Amino acid sequence: MTLRVANCSGFYGDRLSAAREMVEGGPIDVLTGDWLAELTMLILAGNRLKGRPGYAPTFLRQLEDVLGLCLERGVKIVANAGGLDPAGCAEAVHDLAARLGLSPDVAHVTGDDLTARDLEHVNADTGERLTAKPLTANAYLGGRPIATALTAGADIVVTGRVTDAALVTGPGIWRYGWQPADLDQLAGSVVAGHVIECGCQATGGNYAFFQDVPDLAHCGFPIAELHADGSAVITKHPGTGGRVSIGTVTAQLVYEIAGPRYLGPDVVARFDTITLMDDGPDRVRISGVRGEPPPDTLKVAVNYLGGYRNTMTLVLTGLDIPAKARLAEAAIWARIPRDTFAQTDVTLTPSGLLRITVMDPDRRTAGRAFSSAVVETGLASYPGFHGLTPPGDASPYGIYWPSLVPASDVHPQVFLNGVPVPDDPTASPPVTASADLVPPPANAGGASAPPPPDRDAAPAPGDGPTVRVPLGRIVGARSGDKGGNANLGVWVATAEQYAWLATYLTPNRLKALLPDLAPHRVDRYDLPNLRALNFVIHGLLGRGVAASPRLDPQAKALGEELRAQLVDTPATLLP
Repeated sequence: MTLRVANCSGFYGDRLSAAREMVEGGPIDVLTGDWLAELTMLILAGNRLKGRPGYAPTFLRQLEDVLGLCLERGVKIVANAGGLDPAGCAEAVHDLAARLGLSPDVAHVTGDDLTARDLEHVNADTGERLTAKPLTANAYLGGRPIATALTAGADIVVTGRVTDAALVTGPGIWRYGWQPADLDQLAGSVVAGHVIECGCQATGGNYAFFQDVPDLAHCGFPIAELHADGSAVITKHPGTGGRVSIGTVTAQLVYEIAGPRYLGPDVVARFDTITLMDDGPDRVRISGVRGEPPPDTLKVAVNYLGGYRNTMTLVLTGLDIPAKARLAEAAIWARIPRDTFAQTDVTLTPSGLLRITVMDPDRRTAGRAFSSAVVETGLASYPGFHGLTPPGDASPYGIYWPSLVPASDVHPQVFLNGVPVPDDPTASPPVTASADLVPPPANAGGASAPPPPDRDAAPAPGDGPTVRVPLGRIVGARSGDKGGNANLGVWVATAEQYAWLATYLTPNRLKALLPDLAPHRVDRYDLPNLRALNFVIHGLLGRGVAASPRLDPQAKALGEELRAQLVDTPATLLP
């Protein structure tokens, strides 16, 4: 028996036609999608303050295309598009269905919203205590409420903030009856959910070796064929573009994680026990995943208003670019002193863009007073002066604040067609890690399953000849954000390459290759079973995506910056 879970959204704004493509493209059992990133909750909060929905309305647009066909074929729909208002989203689904002459059973899940609770939010990364009033505060729920909704007969399940993987784990619990003690099965479903939750990133999108991916312009979305033992096959519909390979799956596995122990509300999935195997064209089998009891806390994503920001971008061309940048800065700060603002950031990009960002609690300080001052230097600055941004007002920005709360203090509630659904009486009590079962540090040893024979590490290459080439000729990378931290995962294709990479790419070497990382603490975690390393760069993104003045506030390009660096590579490792 196989449960085919298809993804049709990796973020709020993903391809609108994907739902129809997944339902019409072949047999599936569950259509799911992820609409919520850390930044999305802040965006939805802003929408709600403006009188707009606190959920993702694009979900309704996709649903309109497929609702009738899903009901006809018995395809369940599970989406976290409820955002800050799952009940409102469920009501909108009912309204849409009525207009279409349909009558699905619609469930929604609440209990994640802790905004109104008087909680002491201690930053999980820095230990600071939050003194500002939260704009949003949402706990990450797991998959069991989704399973409860499906068991109660829901055709559509709308949630608020759940973990990305819960969108697969919940249907798995529903189909296979997994109990909280079925840790390995739950862990396998978490890994499958992590792979497909970002849509086309599992099928060749944003892939380091993109030249190997056919017809990326028509990339198909991923499907997880989930089995009762927690193993899964990642695939896509036939005839679609893109590629599912060990490489594309590995790229997504190392995306936005920390150490080998991947903590969640249902289970701790051991990423150092994952085994990947080819299972035919565009099919990769994931097996062997071990699970441990989840922690007794839940992560909470808090957002609050941080102040106001404004950015002006100037173009520098021709000769003496650094000198022109210094002149431009001097002219601007002469018009409006730099210490006027609570925070400033000046970045000169390799392509000659001078990006100046100011941030301040006072909207007027960061508004026209700044942008007009930049424009006023236009005829008294560097030769070739021109900009990409007109003078404008400041805009509010939010700060992301991760914290933890006791899991026992969070009480999910499921509603079916507006009526509360009791908890599943057949489910055993939750399993959580006791004091002596708290997972050790992420790079510590433990009950890791040995890697399969064909993926064993080989001895490090000797002192043979080297060739100076970009690191990316043999190393793939994918990077992203987790609050104020950046994540950088790298992997290679062969055991020999991994033996060299594990010795070569230390945190200090990473800082030498990317000097912007030098001021930050860098932790490295090894995943030899995936021939991969993962780095966490603490504080690179400041207070999170919305508050980061970086040109790349989500660190999406960090991996490609690393791959472009020239390194002395053993000649025997090159393709």
